[in-house]
Amino acid sequence: MTKYFAVGWALVLFLVMPTISSASDKEDDISRAQRAGQVFQEIMNAPDSIPHDVLNKARCIAVVPGDKKFAFIFGANYGRGLAICRTATGWSAPLYLAVEGGSFGYQAGGSSTDLVLLFMNDHALHSLLSDKFKLGGDASVAAGPVGRDATASTDLKLTAEILSYSRSKGIFAGVSLDGTVVQADKSGDKAMYGEDVARHDILDGTVHAPADTRTLARELQRYSANAGY
Repeated sequence: MTKYFAVGWALVLFLVMPTISSASDKEDDISRAQRAGQVFQEIMNAPDSIPHDVLNKARCIAVVPGDKKFAFIFGANYGRGLAICRTATGWSAPLYLAVEGGSFGYQAGGSSTDLVLLFMNDHALHSLLSDKFKLGGDASVAAGPVGRDATASTDLKLTAEILSYSRSKGIFAGVSLDGTVVQADKSGDKAMYGEDVARHDILDGTVHAPADTRTLARELQRYSANAGY
C-alpha cells in the first residue's frame, strides 16, 4: 500500500510541477518588467541621465536591471532584462532578453550594475529580433552621451546603431560594451505570451502587453516626446 501511495504522489507531482514552474516563470517575467521600469525612472530622475533628444530618436530601449545574486552565481558576466520598441500607437509589449560576456560585470561581493541600451535605427532593431548578436560585431555600439540637456554629436547619431549605458553604485555613464552578447530569452517570452508568439509580433504592437508589465512603457511615455511613429 505504501508503495502505491508513493507512486501516486509522484505522479501527481509530475503532472503539477510544469504548471507551478510556468506560473513561477511568468511571475519572474512580471517582476523583471516592473524592475526595469523602476530602474529607468530612477535614471531619468537623476541629474545626469539619458539626453532627451537622444531618447526621442531611439527606436527601441532595453533595460537589464542589476541583481546582486549574479555576482555569486554567474561570475560577473550575466544578466536578464527586456526591450520595448516604438509602434504606431505607442510602446510595444516587452520582449525578454539576456546579456553575457563583454566588458561589463557584477563585481563579486559588490554592487550590481544596471544596463541600458538604445537601439537607434532599423539595423539595430533587426539585430534585436535575432536569436543572438554581439555588440561591436554584429551591431555597432558606442558609449551614450549623458546629461539631461546634452546632445549626441552628429557623427555619433549617424554611425552608432546602439548607444550603451551602465549604472553602478549610483553612478550613471555611457559605457563601452564591445563583445557583449545579447540573446533572446525565449523561455521568458513563452512564459508570458505562450508557445506560438513571434518576436516580431511582440515588438510591432500586435501582441497585447499585460497591464502589470507596462511599467517601462509608462515611464517612456513620460520622458519621450514622440511616443509613436
